[in-house]
Amino acid sequence: MHQTSSASWSVEVVYRGIFQKRLANRISRGVVLGARREGKVGTAFARYGDSPERNGIPSKNFAVVATDEVQLESSLARYEPESVDISIVVDDTMCKGVESWAWYGVQPINKLVVPGGFLLVTSDKQPEELLKAIKTKPYDYTLIVVPSPVHAGVFAPEGSASFAGLWVDNDDNTDYNCLAAVARVAPQVMSIDSVLAIVRERTHDDARVDMVKATYDQLQPYTVKAGEGSSVSFEEYRKPGWMQMREGIIVEAQQVGTRNPLYKKWSTRTRRPLVNFDTCIKCTQCWLQCPDECFEVTPEGTYEVIYEACIGCSVCEEVCPVPDCIAMVNELEFDDNDSLYTLYKQDPEAYRQLLQKHNIPLHPELIEKAKKTPAVHDVQERKWPVAPTSEPASAAGGPVPLAGGEE
Repeated sequence: MHQTSSASWSVEVVYRGIFQKRLANRISRGVVLGARREGKVGTAFARYGDSPERNGIPSKNFAVVATDEVQLESSLARYEPESVDISIVVDDTMCKGVESWAWYGVQPINKLVVPGGFLLVTSDKQPEELLKAIKTKPYDYTLIVVPSPVHAGVFAPEGSASFAGLWVDNDDNTDYNCLAAVARVAPQVMSIDSVLAIVRERTHDDARVDMVKATYDQLQPYTVKAGEGSSVSFEEYRKPGWMQMREGIIVEAQQVGTRNPLYKKWSTRTRRPLVNFDTCIKCTQCWLQCPDECFEVTPEGTYEVIYEACIGCSVCEEVCPVPDCIAMVNELEFDDNDSLYTLYKQDPEAYRQLLQKHNIPLHPELIEKAKKTPAVHDVQERKWPVAPTSEPASAAGGPVPLAGGEE
C-alpha cells in the first residue's frame, strides 16, 4: 500500500451522478468512520466544482484519512486530491473512461491511482475482462473486483447496470462490501473488524455482517503490471492557473439539430441502445423524443444512434412502439462508438447475430410490416415532421416544428 510521508491516505469514490449519490456518500463516510474507530482522523467531501451533477455524469466523492489533525490539514491544502491511494468505482462501465461535465475531456478511470495503489471495481466480470477497457499505467498497481452482493438470498442479475443506487435505491450491501475491500487492501486505514462493527451498528443484522465478512474473505487482489491494459488514447489537457484564466468567457449555444463537438457524453452511459433496423417502422419517436438528439435518419428512413452523443437514458426504448426494436444492453460489451448501421448495411446477418448475442428477439413476423411502412422523412430534401395539430400553433398559423430538426 502506498503511504505518503505525511502519513495520510486519500480515497476517491467514482459514481454516476444523481443515481448513485447516496451510495457514494455512504462509502466515503464509511471510510472515515471506520478510520476514526481506530484513533485516526479524517473527512469526506464531494468534488469541488461549478459543474452540475446530472443524470449519469461521472462524479466523485473523496475521503482523506490521517494519523493526526496536522497531517489531515496538510493533506487538505488542495481542494481535491491530485492522486489517490485507493479509487473505488461503483459502476464497472466507467472503466472505459470518465468525463465530468465538460471539464477536461474523457479521462482514464485509473488516472489518479498512485504507483502501488488500488483500483476497486464493483463488477460481475473478471479482472482480465475489465482491463480490456482500463488504460495502461507505466507502473504496477492492484485491481480488486468487488463481486455481486447477496441480500435476502437474491443475487444482483448478471450484467446488471450496478449493484446499488442506479435506477433504484437498493440496500444490498454494496457500500459495506466496498468498505470491506478497503480494509482488505489498506488495513492501516481501517480494519475489517471496524467495517463489521459499522455493519452491525447500522443494520442490527448478524446475517448481513456474515455476508460482508464472506465477501472480504473471497476478494482476490490482481496485480496489474506496468503496460497491462488498454492502449486507447485519451484527451490531454492542461489546467490554466488562476492568473491565466480569462475574466469572462462566451459559451456559444448549439444550434437546434447540432451537437457539441467537444462534449461527447458517451461516458455517462451504463447501457447503450441497439436498433433492429429490420423491424423499424420509421415512426420518428426515437428521433423526436431523444433529449440529446443522438438519432439520425438513414437512407431507408430508419434511425441509427450516434453513440458519441448518446447518454444511455433509455427514453428511445420506452417510446418505441415496436417490440424489441430498440433494446438497452451493457456498455462494457462494446469497445468503440462506431456506427452500427454501417455494420448492418455491410453484413445484415452479422448484425442480426449481434442482436441475438444480446438476447434480443428478432421478431421476423414484423419485418414485412416494417418494409411496407413509408418513411416520414424525405431524405433527399431533409423535410422534417411537424408537431401534431393538437400542439400550439405558430404565429403564422401553422404547426410548430419539433425540436431536433432544422431551424
